[in-house]
Amino acid sequence: MGRSQVKNPLTAAVLSFLVPGVGQWYNGKFLRGLFWLLVTPGLWLGTGGTLGWICHIVSAVTAYSYANRLYVR
Repeated sequence: MGRSQVKNPLTAAVLSFLVPGVGQWYNGKFLRGLFWLLVTPGLWLGTGGTLGWICHIVSAVTAYSYANRLYVR
């Protein structure tokens, strides 16, 4: 893998924490990012915020772990 394809896991996590799904897009996973972008606001509204926070954090953690597993070795 070329050096230009190396992704920073911390950047992916912060992007997904700010806007769920953007960290996945940063990692090159468009459909995964679209999933988080659609599901998280639905859970925010549907549960009064409780599951929204959980989903928000899970989105950031998965973006971090994906970037860490595939790009940083």
